[in-house]
Amino acid sequence: MNHAQHYTHEQLRLNTRRTFLRTGMSGIGGLWLGAQGAQGSAGAVQHDPAQPMLPRPAPLAGTAKRVIHLHMAGAPSQLELFDYKPELARLDGQDCPQEFLEGKRFAFIRGVPKLLGHSYPFHQHAQTGQWISDRLPHFEKVLDRVTFIRTMQTDQFNHAPAQFLVHTGNQRIGYGSVGSWVTYGLGTENQDLPGFVVLLSGGTFPSAGKSAWGSGFLPGVYQGVQCRGEGDPVLFLSNPDGIDSRMRARMVESIARINRQTHAQLGDPETLTRIAQYELAARMQLAASDATDLTDEPQHIHSLYGTQPGRESFANNCLLARRLAERGVRFIQLFHEGWDSHGTSEIEALNRGFKNRCEEVDRPMAALLLDLEQRGLLDETLVVWGGEFGRTPMRENRGGLEMKLKGRDHHPAAFTVWMAGGGVKRGFSYGETDPIGYNPITPPVQVRDLHATMLHLLGIDHQKLIFPHQGLNQKLTGVHPSRVLHEVVA
Repeated sequence: MNHAQHYTHEQLRLNTRRTFLRTGMSGIGGLWLGAQGAQGSAGAVQHDPAQPMLPRPAPLAGTAKRVIHLHMAGAPSQLELFDYKPELARLDGQDCPQEFLEGKRFAFIRGVPKLLGHSYPFHQHAQTGQWISDRLPHFEKVLDRVTFIRTMQTDQFNHAPAQFLVHTGNQRIGYGSVGSWVTYGLGTENQDLPGFVVLLSGGTFPSAGKSAWGSGFLPGVYQGVQCRGEGDPVLFLSNPDGIDSRMRARMVESIARINRQTHAQLGDPETLTRIAQYELAARMQLAASDATDLTDEPQHIHSLYGTQPGRESFANNCLLARRLAERGVRFIQLFHEGWDSHGTSEIEALNRGFKNRCEEVDRPMAALLLDLEQRGLLDETLVVWGGEFGRTPMRENRGGLEMKLKGRDHHPAAFTVWMAGGGVKRGFSYGETDPIGYNPITPPVQVRDLHATMLHLLGIDHQKLIFPHQGLNQKLTGVHPSRVLHEVVA
């Protein structure tokens, strides 16, 4: 006879790891749990595990209620869009000075490359005096609503770790994304939709993959939920064949009953979170389909954005972002792939490929700002645009051979991000780079400074938003010095 048959359910329960840690208060488990409790009491967010997404008041007087983050995956060239350098245009084709090469690491530059002037003409915007290239004629019309940060820096020059840093504050996998931290700190206004929604366009995933919107060590309920522009907005949202809504409700209740029994036995708060996630999924069957249905938008709105319902596109995702924002979603993350402007082919280079990407985003991102403003949402919605790093002012040069087609290498030392709404200044520019756009000549802005500023606009002190993990009070901005950019706040 199998001896396992003699064990009772109670004996098996008492032999689980969780139960050992919970009941062994006089041993190592008790010491560890006590330390974790002490860490947590220092300021971790307190919430009901059964209702983890309930909205919580911002600790400070924030100006933004939500965030729409437009990430241009692959890193667009600031020197083809926003950072005009007449001196670089004058030096086009000349050898790059050694001072910009010695001791530096590049992805695709060997030997001595040639400097590369702007690929497209620039002009000044009449109202703000901002320089902008001819690639963004629609976005030019909303420059008076935008703040540029021209001296962004990162310490990563490969796509995946740079994207991790932009989205999680750390270049390694396993850390919570900005959207997860924001929903952990503030919850969300609409309990029938996820607090953190992710929308993709451009044909492929970002280099960092789904971990770019993961919750890391934060509770799983705060991770981003990917929505689609065609078919079910969320995979497996519809009932399978042979299952109606009444049967689905009975299934959810049966699972919840089992989970409640498990929680009563083991006391793990994540079990209550799991119940909340099942119940949210059931509510989303109606709410998500309504939020993502673009067919009820009037024709003038479709014309404004350039949308085509039924497709996955950046234009559709911008309109979806507006619909989610007005329905109370806290953090909306858009990824648009295809900005990796190397010179290996026309598709990737700064001619046809870059031109196509600009055409895809120009009208929709301008429309998003105008649409939010006309609905009274822009002042309380922070819109952030940018890539994971910038582009060099010199051509790529592999093995001493000039690329036949124009392309710029990855450049962590200086790139441009813009912000609008949510309490930032209008028609403003912060920071300046040197005459060829290589290094900042005013204090640089680190990625964690951007995170600290985003949290500040939402009414959160980045030093006080913590989560106890591995014996530390973890923060989005980590242990590195970070500052809020009060200069860009209105």
